[in-house]
Amino acid sequence: VDVFAEKIKNDTRLANGFHCLGLSQGNSLCRGYIQKYNDPPVSTFLSVHGTVSGVAGFPNCNPDGLLGPVCASLAKLLGVAAYTSLAQDALFQADYYRDPSRVGKDAYKKGSQIAQWNNEGETVDPTINANFAKTKRFVMIKAEKDSMVYPNEGEWWGHFEDGSFKNVLSMKDTDWYQKDLFGLRTADEAGKIFFNSTSGDHLQFSDAQVAAWINQYYL
Repeated sequence: VDVFAEKIKNDTRLANGFHCLGLSQGNSLCRGYIQKYNDPPVSTFLSVHGTVSGVAGFPNCNPDGLLGPVCASLAKLLGVAAYTSLAQDALFQADYYRDPSRVGKDAYKKGSQIAQWNNEGETVDPTINANFAKTKRFVMIKAEKDSMVYPNEGEWWGHFEDGSFKNVLSMKDTDWYQKDLFGLRTADEAGKIFFNSTSGDHLQFSDAQVAAWINQYYL
C-alpha cells in the first residue's frame, strides 16, 4: 500500500484524483490506500469480488461448507500465525486475514493490518474515517458462488460474526457499521455505497459487465 501510494503521488496525471478498480485481493490495495492516504483521493472505488472485509477461510475450503469442520480448523490454524510480524511483513494475504475467533484479542489488535484499517486495533485513528469520507462512491460487486473469499458477504462489507465460522453478518449488522468505526455508516447514509453482483464463481465476469459498471458508476 505504501509503495502504491508513493507511485500515485508521483504521477502528475492523478493529481486531482482517480478511480480505483480492484480485482480480488487488489481491492485490499485500493482500500488500504483510501484508509491510510486518499490524497489524491479515490473518486470511485469499484471493488470486484474484493477482500475488503478481509477473509476468514482458506481458498476453496469453506468453513461453513461441506468440509466445514476441517476447513474451520484450518482457518483457525492460519489465524495462529497470521498476526505475527513475520507473517504480516511477508504475506499480503495475512494482512487482510480476519479470524473471527481472534478479533478483539491482543494478537489481532496489535498485529493485524486490517484491524488498523477497521479501527479495531488498540487505538482509534480518526484520520481513517476522514480519509474514507473523501471517496464519492463505493461500488461493491459480489460473486454469488464465490469459492475463494469466505464469507462472500465480505464483498459487500459483511463478515462472520465474531467468534463464529457459521453466522454471517450483513453490512448493517456489523459493529464497524453500527459504531461507524472507519466511516462506513456515514458513507452509506450519504448514499455513497452501491451493490451489484455476478451469478458465478470468483472473478467470473464478462467484459460487457465491466463496461456496464464503468458506464453506470464512473461516468
